Amino acid sequence: MNSRLRTALARRAITVDEAAARTEVDPKTVQRWLAGRTPHARHRWTLARLLQEDEEYLWPEVVKTPRENSVAELVALYSHRADVPFDLWWALLQDAAHDIQILVYAALFLHEQYPRINELLAAKCRSGCEVRVALGDPDSSTVRQLGTEESFGDGIESRCRMALRHFAPLIGTERFQLRLHQTTLYNSIYRFDTHMLINTHLWGANAYSAPVLHLRQLQGRSPLFFGYVESFEAVWATGQIVDTVGGS
Repeated sequence: MNSRLRTALARRAITVDEAAARTEVDPKTVQRWLAGRTPHARHRWTLARLLQEDEEYLWPEVVKTPRENSVAELVALYSHRADVPFDLWWALLQDAAHDIQILVYAALFLHEQYPRINELLAAKCRSGCEVRVALGDPDSSTVRQLGTEESFGDGIESRCRMALRHFAPLIGTERFQLRLHQTTLYNSIYRFDTHMLINTHLWGANAYSAPVLHLRQLQGRSPLFFGYVESFEAVWATGQIVDTVGGS
């Protein structure tokens, strides 16, 4: 079954009959596509345009080369983190059922914009979702260097401490893990199951003014997506476990 095609039709409120009319086929043919059959190229192009989706996303099996695959993984590119739709962060958090992974220095905007985020994360953990958060170690030379580079001074250290206090109430919650890292981040990584927001870092600029990539894991190969998964895991392995509310 092609659940991506079915979901895209539902989201655009397009019926099987309407899709059949636009592609000039019998409605039974559209039903076969929904069941999993791959349409001919001209029908794929027409449907993708109608649904405002990438052809490679709707039918990942047609992707042939790594380059095409990487393009298919990219859902959207935002010039600045501030340009990411306000509701997208919350929607991705709500939809995640298995893995939520956050690798940042502080990301105070999460708790500032979504005061109920701890409540949501706790509920996710209770429902079986693994939540892992890695914050910058405020006592590390890496964080102090970042403060100099981004003209934050001691502000970045205090932001890391504030982020730690924000997440501290979740310590002890089953399936929630918190660590402090001392690595230089080239990207902040936010993973929500098969979706990921990558906030790139620009030297001398604050994260909110840097670009964000919205990636989506494909059913086949997803080299771009899993490249960031591996990056998260590499930093996570170096992190210091925080297991008490008062510290690490």
